[in-house]
Amino acid sequence: MADVARLTLRRTRLNPHLRELAREVRVSREQLVQPLFVVDELHRREAVTGIDDVYRETADSLLVQIEADLERGVTKFLLFGVPAEKQSAAFDFDFTASQLAAVKRRFGDALWLAADVCLCSHTAHGHCGVLNEAHDYVRNDATVAELARAAVSYSQAGADCVAPSDMMDGRVAAIRAALDDGGQERTAIMSYAAKFASAFYGPFRDAADSAPAADEPLPDRTSYQLDPGRPADALASARRDASEGADILIVKPGLPYLDILAKLRDAIPERPRAAYQVSGEQAAIDALAGQGLARRDAVQQESWTAMVRAGANAIITYAARRQ
Repeated sequence: MADVARLTLRRTRLNPHLRELAREVRVSREQLVQPLFVVDELHRREAVTGIDDVYRETADSLLVQIEADLERGVTKFLLFGVPAEKQSAAFDFDFTASQLAAVKRRFGDALWLAADVCLCSHTAHGHCGVLNEAHDYVRNDATVAELARAAVSYSQAGADCVAPSDMMDGRVAAIRAALDDGGQERTAIMSYAAKFASAFYGPFRDAADSAPAADEPLPDRTSYQLDPGRPADALASARRDASEGADILIVKPGLPYLDILAKLRDAIPERPRAAYQVSGEQAAIDALAGQGLARRDAVQQESWTAMVRAGANAIITYAARRQ
């Protein structure tokens, strides 16, 4: 009898069929969003250092890659446009808007296309907004005005969703008002509601040409992105974005902030949540697999399962196209 009692909990683990039947948390391809980078004046696509199967695309190769992704069953994308010309104000959003228009013209409703809304790839200093004269502070309201203008431009070009990633105060309300005033009320806002000043962003900053310049008075983004030691600030930020009209709330990075994701699930259950498995997380998984220290697909699936278990409805992941 003792052996039978000990086996009771294990019985549903004994073979893969039972494990599949008993599983409480499942990850589906429909939950995955594939980031894309398209770079102005790039003549040949370039691999992103540290991440497998991710590229800085040309305007032409972007369409080829999306077609291949759609054939694999990936239908949701987050586009990052990287313009050639860097500015300090009065930004030109035509390049990214033209790429969004080209994608929607080619593929229409076969895909869902979100556009990242930020200024870091547009500026020579690499910060996410308009700096003051001393270059030691990001001007909140001036930045928000530019972000709202970008969001309208991207929406008019065909984006199904705009995703402000700057972490300025009040930008969701400004973007929602600008979209509605411009007749774009059907465009969703997927807000980077809890975006932390993380050390996991390295490969992305190379891909998007968005690293803060080392010789600037403002050396990093800690003055506007969230402090990893301030979970209450993350919750307040997410609540604010939800109240201002955000349709989906992003937690970024993913695995290091599962506790934040779970807090948002419990505190703001009426809003869907997305976890962003950032470039550093992906590079770590790919490095483990590349050294033969882990099975890449198994680690990938386990990490996604943890995010869904913590409350993610969607996962933004560089490995969506591998599934």
